[in-house]
Amino acid sequence: MATTSYREISLNGLWKNNPALVQLLGLCPLLAVTGSVVNALGLGLATMAVLICSNLAVSLIRNWVSDAIRLPAFVMIIASFTTCIELLMKAYAFELYQILGIFIPLIITNCSILGRADAFACKNKLLPSAIDGLMMGIGFAAVLVVLGAMREAVGSGTLFADMNLLFGANAAHWKITLFNDYPGFLVAILPPGAFLFTGLIIALKNIIDDRIAQRAERAKEPVVAGSKRARVTGKIS
Repeated sequence: MATTSYREISLNGLWKNNPALVQLLGLCPLLAVTGSVVNALGLGLATMAVLICSNLAVSLIRNWVSDAIRLPAFVMIIASFTTCIELLMKAYAFELYQILGIFIPLIITNCSILGRADAFACKNKLLPSAIDGLMMGIGFAAVLVVLGAMREAVGSGTLFADMNLLFGANAAHWKITLFNDYPGFLVAILPPGAFLFTGLIIALKNIIDDRIAQRAERAKEPVVAGSKRARVTGKIS
């Protein structure tokens, strides 16, 4: 861990090694429940909570778990925290839990969570593991929310509809109507729309990465030193 800074951990989670855009893990819930912002945010927050808690737990037991039972132990830890999140959603956001359905229990099978436990948390101390889980969770949730916003805007002509399902009755007025009398675009909120908008987001990230790489290459180009010609006007005595 001494060779990896917290800044690098953050950049990996948010951009360079984003679970949804680079690792392409957890695509099943990402494509299935991002028809609106509230669905995407609910699943994103649940996944982020499980990521943080499982990374912390795995880091705590890393010196006492042998390689023979490492993966089963990690799965049990992830399943335990997923069950806790599921019960919390049933208690405080039951309607949203019903909408998300099977995709909350399926957090257990999300490869990005098990991957971070095996690739990072079991090899690093408590604080770096917690930050890794937080940043990976934020990166995954951010992609979910952006995708959900795009699909909701194009598919329904609204943003932040039904936010009361997650934040209570006070959030009912958060809904923004982008287009009046909008008939809706059904494809955007169906699975084909999910694939389409996910591809657009990945393409945009690749374009940005290419431009950043080109700028870095230009900055490394050496400045060629050479003689310069000077023009002198007037009479020299």
